[in-house]
Amino acid sequence: METNKINVMGKEMQIKEGMTFGELAKEFQGEFPSAILLAKQGNSLKELDYQIKDGEDISFLDLRDEEGMRVYHRGVSFLLVKAARDVIGEDAMVAIEHSLRGNLYCEIRDPEIAVTEGLLQKIEDKMKAYVAADLPIGKKTFRKDRAVEVAKKQGMQDKAELFRFRRASNVNLYELDGFYDYFYGYMPPSTGVLKLFALVPYENGFLIRFPDPANPAELLPFQDSPKISKTFMEQMRWSQLMGVSNVADLNNSIVEGRFGDLIRINEALHEKKIAEIADQIYQRMDKVRVVLIAGPSSSGKTSFANRLSIQLKVLGVKPHKVSLDDYFLNRDDTPLDENGKKNFEVIEALDLKQLNEDLKKIIAGEKVELPFYNFITGKREYNGDFVQLGEGEVLVMEGIHGLNDRLTAEIPAENKFKIFISAITQLNIDDHNRISTSDSRLIRRMVRDHQFRGRDARTTISTWNEVTQGEEDNIFPFQENADAVFNSATLYELSVLKQYAEPQLFAIDSSMPEYVTAKRLIKFLGYFLAAPGLEIPNNSLIKEFVGGSCFKV
Repeated sequence: METNKINVMGKEMQIKEGMTFGELAKEFQGEFPSAILLAKQGNSLKELDYQIKDGEDISFLDLRDEEGMRVYHRGVSFLLVKAARDVIGEDAMVAIEHSLRGNLYCEIRDPEIAVTEGLLQKIEDKMKAYVAADLPIGKKTFRKDRAVEVAKKQGMQDKAELFRFRRASNVNLYELDGFYDYFYGYMPPSTGVLKLFALVPYENGFLIRFPDPANPAELLPFQDSPKISKTFMEQMRWSQLMGVSNVADLNNSIVEGRFGDLIRINEALHEKKIAEIADQIYQRMDKVRVVLIAGPSSSGKTSFANRLSIQLKVLGVKPHKVSLDDYFLNRDDTPLDENGKKNFEVIEALDLKQLNEDLKKIIAGEKVELPFYNFITGKREYNGDFVQLGEGEVLVMEGIHGLNDRLTAEIPAENKFKIFISAITQLNIDDHNRISTSDSRLIRRMVRDHQFRGRDARTTISTWNEVTQGEEDNIFPFQENADAVFNSATLYELSVLKQYAEPQLFAIDSSMPEYVTAKRLIKFLGYFLAAPGLEIPNNSLIKEFVGGSCFKV
């Protein structure tokens, strides 16, 4: 039997012809704290039941890796759908709606079924029985018309509609104990690796809780986020009301000539929400002097701040926009991270003492000269930019630390109004495949970086993990401190962004480390029909990314 010499996890090994990644993984399982879920060969991901066919280096991923955790999420989701059908009946309509601090929020779409602890326990017990049996999760290729038949037969009309827009002639379905389902992305080889999860009631449905990537033997500590959850729920209900809950619905709106109406209604919703936030500020104008806006990358913070300022002016309030970036310490004084690099993401990179001194004087009605941070010289400058608040005037400050009370520790809470903005997408691929808000923001950022900042998609992807880690450390822990939450996602945007993002992604080839992410996003965008953004108004947050905004962004 022929063998190939391959570097596996840093070791030279002889690999027998026909050996699968799963068979090889058994030799390395002892080096991992949790089950190996996926292989990586070169810059490509491989399911464990694939045969090893070339000689590129091989490594393995467990749930400590982001791609490994995605596999775990899909596997448990498959267990859930199958178990719910067994417990409730084959007509059980399980919808996996969105992620909430590492959990997945789900609903059972049947008004006659009450989601009780007892029902969830029965479903969880059935899921664990499948885990104990270590049943294989197989992949089978169907012709598209046959895959549509299978989906309809199993009562999954959402998937049948999704396949209708698929350009490829074949569809891969996963099979578990005679039940077929479609999942976007890789799956574990069997149920036996999915040992840790829990179902708990939440809102109108329930949460699937998952292991902690940092401690795979324990469930991720539960952190309730009622304000963010409320925003998700509002968007979910609004999407259902609009008849656009998944990608097939969005594609149909294009096919049927309703896309322009969808844009106009979505933009009207944004305007209404921004006006409501302006009203909340106006009602507290006897105390509020500083409006603080914070959110993760590519949320549309700049356009939001401009539109909020307009709505405040409508109410007779005069806003003065101030950038927190102008309060950066001089570059020589910037703190270093664990690798010795200057860390501009931490709150200590700002001159908190000067910021609070200036704010106290401004709130007291004094005239204050604001700094300007020169990113070329790395130093703060003063160029005669003075501000003095009169009656009916407020500061509008945008920056990643706006919700952290340490930023404005010397300013009384009654003088501050804090806003959290994020692209909290509620559009899903189908009932069992959600769209990641992080992926949506990454696509926004890729398009903007290429359009206006001279960066290609590879550069944007290469730094994205650092960006999201900074958000996890500096933004999301404080999101519940907000007085108001604004969801900047639109139902229509991915159909517009697709035509800008795809050419950039196809420029990333398999020799590049960013290929794994590029390949996943290409497949993801392949579900969408492209649509021109000609009817998007020039004050839209989406114009911040595709160009043509009436604001300086």
